[in-house]
Amino acid sequence: MLPTTRRQRTLTRDLRPADPVTLEGFVHRRRRLSAVTFLIIRDRAGLAQAVITKDREQTDELGEETVVRLTGPAVANPQAPGGVELVDPVIEVLGRPAGPPPVELWRPELNVGLPTLLDHAALTWRHPSRQRIWRLAAAAVHGFRSALDDQGFTEIATPKLVAGATESGANTFAVDYFGRPGFLAQSPQFYKQIMVGVFERVYEVGPVFRAEPHDTVRHLAQYTSLDAELGFVRDHHDVIMVLRDVIARMVQSVTPVADGFELPAVPDRFPVLHFADALRLVGAPEDEPDLAPEHERRLGEWARAEHGSDFLVVEGYPAVKRPFYTHPQPDDPRWTNSFDLIFRGTELVTGGQRLHRAEDYRAALAARGEDEEPYREYLATFGYGMPPHGGFAIGLERFVARLTGAANIRESTLFPRDLHRLTP
Repeated sequence: MLPTTRRQRTLTRDLRPADPVTLEGFVHRRRRLSAVTFLIIRDRAGLAQAVITKDREQTDELGEETVVRLTGPAVANPQAPGGVELVDPVIEVLGRPAGPPPVELWRPELNVGLPTLLDHAALTWRHPSRQRIWRLAAAAVHGFRSALDDQGFTEIATPKLVAGATESGANTFAVDYFGRPGFLAQSPQFYKQIMVGVFERVYEVGPVFRAEPHDTVRHLAQYTSLDAELGFVRDHHDVIMVLRDVIARMVQSVTPVADGFELPAVPDRFPVLHFADALRLVGAPEDEPDLAPEHERRLGEWARAEHGSDFLVVEGYPAVKRPFYTHPQPDDPRWTNSFDLIFRGTELVTGGQRLHRAEDYRAALAARGEDEEPYREYLATFGYGMPPHGGFAIGLERFVARLTGAANIRESTLFPRDLHRLTP
C-alpha cells in the first residue's frame, strides 16, 4: 500500500530556513572536527551543508558519494553554501559506494590527466566543473532546436543503420545486418534531403559515425551532429543566413549556464571569404583542395583582426573536395556553392547548396566514375521533383570545446569513441 504522504524533497538551490526540510543527494565531502562534523551534500542543483553535533559516530561510515536523505531543520548561516544549513538532521543511507572514489570530487578542480578523466567518466562527470560542460551542451541543443522550430522546421529521426555510404565508402563502419552488409550512417544527408521533399524544412539531432583513423584533439569516431536542411533557397547564402540565426540562438541559450566561459558575440552577418582568397591569405598553393588546421587557425586570427569576429565563413570549396551532391558555383564549376564556418580558428560547420535535379545527379556521378545503382532509391527522390535546397551540419562536441576552451574534444564528449577507445 502506498503511503498517504511523502515529505517533499528540497533541492540545494531552493534551501531556505524551515523545519523540517528534506535533502537528498550524494555526500560530496565529510569533515570531522573536534566538536562538530560537516557533511557537504551534492545534488543536481548544487551543494548544501549539514552540521552534525549529536550522534556523530553515525557519519563515520558515510564515505564520499554515499547517497543519503537528510531531514531536519534548516537555519540561516552566512558561512554555509547558499547561506543556509541543516542542523542535526535525521540521516538515511540510500546507497553506499563500494569504496573510496578514484578521484577526489570535493576538490574545486579535477586535477587529473585525460586518461583518468575518461577511464572513470561515470564518476568524473559528477564533478560540478564537468557537469557545467554538458549542461552547456544541452543548452546549445535546446537553442538549436528552438531556433529552427521558430523558423518552421520539423524535427526528424533518420536511420543510423544504412545500406551504403553517404559520402565515401572508405570511412564507414561495416556491420553484419542479418547476414548482409550494412553500415553505420556517416550523416543523415540523404534522408534529410528526401524529407525536404516532404516538409520543406527539417532538422535532426543525432549521432554520426566516421571510421577515419584520426588520432587528433579535434576528431572522434562518433559525435553528435546538429543537421538542418531547407528547401526553396536561392543559393547557399540563404543557408548561411539561417545558420547565423541558429548559432546566435545557441549562444543565447548557453548564456545562463556559461559562468566562467567566454562566449562569442555573434555578428548580424558572418564575414565571408572565398576559398581561393583564403588560400592566398594563408600563403597556400592555389591548387590546394582543402584548408589545413593551421590554415583555419590563421584565418580565425585574420577574422578577429579584420572583422572583430570569432566567426568566418569560407565559401566556394573546390568541387574535387566536396561530395557529388554539392551544387557547383554557377559562374565557375571548379568551385562549389558550399562553405565551412570557422569558429575561433577551427572548422565548426560544413554546409552548402545541393543539386536538386535528377539529371544533374546522374551527370555528377558519371563525372566521378561512380555507378548509379548504390544511390538508386536516393536518386528516385529527385525524379519526383525537388526544390532548390541546402543545409548544414554542426558538430556539437566541437562547438562546446571551442566555447569552453577545451584543449581536446574528448573533454566535451560524454563517452568519447576514437581510434583507441570503445569503453566506458
